[in-house]
Amino acid sequence: MNADELNFAHLDFGRSKRTGFGETVFGPGKTPEQLCSILEAFRERGIRVLCTKCSDEQAAAVAAHGISAEYDPVPRLLLSAWGADPPPLGSVAVCTGGTGDIPVAEEAARTCAFFGAQVSRFYDVGVAGLHRILNRTEAIRTADVVIVVAGMEGALGSVVSGLVSAPVIAVPTSVGYGANFQGLSALLAMINSCAEGMSVVNIDNGFGAAMMACRILHLLRSRETQS
Repeated sequence: MNADELNFAHLDFGRSKRTGFGETVFGPGKTPEQLCSILEAFRERGIRVLCTKCSDEQAAAVAAHGISAEYDPVPRLLLSAWGADPPPLGSVAVCTGGTGDIPVAEEAARTCAFFGAQVSRFYDVGVAGLHRILNRTEAIRTADVVIVVAGMEGALGSVVSGLVSAPVIAVPTSVGYGANFQGLSALLAMINSCAEGMSVVNIDNGFGAAMMACRILHLLRSRETQS
């Protein structure tokens, strides 16, 4: 059997060479034993790997197997502790409408940090108290990319996009009352925004927003290096 074949999975050890970023493993659907086998294969090659949406049971199995990885139960991320740290990318500001959005925001923030970005957090700055975001605007403007995570009516992304010059990536969350339809109302509000320069990812997809931010930063760093 080839080193990249585990019967149930065909592992990708060359992703960083193609995209500039290491591998990410989606946790749901994998048994704890399968996840451990995947992590061990990457560890043998010294390749850093991030696992998303992991359960407590999966994290406990990884720890029991002696695999060096940090588990953060808030965003449900497993972050490998081996391999060289990535080169610094740039800065990302992560904002949330409320505290209920923090799990998704932390998925974005910790993913950005794992891949080399410097992260600043601006949590609970939603439009229900507009002064909160206005009081933090100058600090947010220093970031190269801004990620805005919000549920309910999803208005924070539009507000921030009208205040900063950096690219804004909006993440609708499933946080909200009955007619929010598990985040669909925030998603539709964000994709119908009149604010320029804002992109939108899927509901609760903090990881997707983080990778978009990191790719923007990677492109900026590559051009700076070439000039």
